Amino acid sequence: MMKYSRRRLLSASISTVALLAWSRLSWAQNYPARPVRIIVPFAAGGPSDVIARLVAQKLTENLGKHFYVENQVGAGGNLGMGNAARASPDGYTILFATSSYVVNPSLYSKVPYDPDKDFAPLTVTADAANILLVHPSVPARTVKELVDLIKANPGKYSFAHAGIGTTLHLSGEMFKLSAALDIVGVPFNGGVRACNRQWPAIRQSCSAHL
Repeated sequence: MMKYSRRRLLSASISTVALLAWSRLSWAQNYPARPVRIIVPFAAGGPSDVIARLVAQKLTENLGKHFYVENQVGAGGNLGMGNAARASPDGYTILFATSSYVVNPSLYSKVPYDPDKDFAPLTVTADAANILLVHPSVPARTVKELVDLIKANPGKYSFAHAGIGTTLHLSGEMFKLSAALDIVGVPFNGGVRACNRQWPAIRQSCSAHL
């Protein structure tokens, strides 16, 4: 099977990647013989969850067995990814991962999975674009106006994101550093909660461009 290196996963940016708990056993011709679990390590309603449910629906229709999504939220995706790594390597657990899969080992002192050994790649399913949004009450309609506003009011504004280490968080931090802004990132338990929170500030959108 083709080696899917960290560099290649990172080059996929925020692509959603389907990964299979590794098995050295050959699949029987009648796979799947029972329901297949798809672990999404982020909250329901977010981009990964929506994409995973669309894929699960089509797999169910085409293969004749139920593929179902299980959201396992926590630790920037580490909880779900660790549980997937510990699942029986029989082809009946699929992990839907984003770039957090390769980013988290650089952010946490220890992660509950080995990104190089615990999984076999299946496919890149979609690309999701991060976009910058402001609440209508914020008096800024361009990025320059927003930067000027934040610089004129240091410490007043914050940005919401989907959790430490997510692309939404990293995008916000890159924006902050590139413009030398005094603004604080506020983590939420999933992209939907971050997007729905009515902060009088800026929000990193979880909108997906598929």
